[in-house]
Amino acid sequence: MSLELEGLERAYSGFDLGPIDLTVDREVLSVLGPSGCGKTTLLWLIAGVLQPDAGRITLDGRSIEGLPPERRNVGLVFQDGALFPNMTVEANIAYASSDPAYAAELAELLEIEDVLDRRPQTLSGGERQRVALARTLATEPDALLLDEPLSSLDAPIRRRLRSELHDLFDTIGIPVVLVTHDQRTATALGDRITVLRGGNVEQTGPSTAVLERPATRFVADFTGNENIFEASVAARDPETVTLRVGDVRFEVAADADSGPAVGSTLTACVHPSRVRLRKPAASLDPGEALVEARVRRWLNEGDEYRVVVELEHAPLTLTATVSPPEFESLAVDAGSRLRVVVAPDAVHLITAERPDGRAGTERPRQD
Repeated sequence: MSLELEGLERAYSGFDLGPIDLTVDREVLSVLGPSGCGKTTLLWLIAGVLQPDAGRITLDGRSIEGLPPERRNVGLVFQDGALFPNMTVEANIAYASSDPAYAAELAELLEIEDVLDRRPQTLSGGERQRVALARTLATEPDALLLDEPLSSLDAPIRRRLRSELHDLFDTIGIPVVLVTHDQRTATALGDRITVLRGGNVEQTGPSTAVLERPATRFVADFTGNENIFEASVAARDPETVTLRVGDVRFEVAADADSGPAVGSTLTACVHPSRVRLRKPAASLDPGEALVEARVRRWLNEGDEYRVVVELEHAPLTLTATVSPPEFESLAVDAGSRLRVVVAPDAVHLITAERPDGRAGTERPRQD
């Protein structure tokens, strides 16, 4: 089973989407981007709510771009669930399925057996989303589309439902396209991520690759990569490039045939999860770069801490994410001294550029 978009375009109200070329197999593709970038338009084109101006949409080898929504066998779950308020949960699901046994199986799978006799307005946000999913899956769609399914939920419910949906999507084995503006939802549920900007694809790839190896500065910014900085190339050899920021040097794994020239200035980034903090007396592993720093501030985000440090020998601040036990072990406090460790494979060079020379818009291959 595969969903394929080829040269898909749609223009209206001064906005141009596309051309979009994407393939979604038996996986979850998270479509990530700011408001107004075309995420919902893309879903509506796949579902048949809108018709494209150009391009093809094929599902399991058959062309569906000219078909009305009811003939596409594509399930669409809206942000609010769009349940029938005058029906019970059981009736909502039964409305979509002629197979009571399958409806019961979905209720068990989504853990809504205890609310089957209740009406939607009496349910919690998480329960409504599970019911909406059950009703959509009851139609046995060939592809599933989700439009910001978790955005209206409280943080604890959203975290729990992410885990539940991840297991569900592994079970159903159909193409799933999930639209969101939330990076955590995109990475928690998506096997791959597509980042949209202004109606165009900035980057598509495995979740970890998009986060740690952004193709453009926009992708780095939007996916929460706070550690973006300008550096000069101090030296290079067949395997590494040495970057200099102030008096601090970073070793970067790079392709010798296509790497930057010595003396050039470029944009680099290090994802906060790849910045490690150590006590002042900590030792180094081979190949690691160690930088003296002081803590500027820190933020408790519940499941992790974000620690912002200011390097002592460079005009640069870096953000690191650390676990609560690690935070306590480091005795982090504003003004305290720490050592920053950055492995060579943690630093990524952002080489795509806009036509005006600024890093940020060249679209990579979507494979």
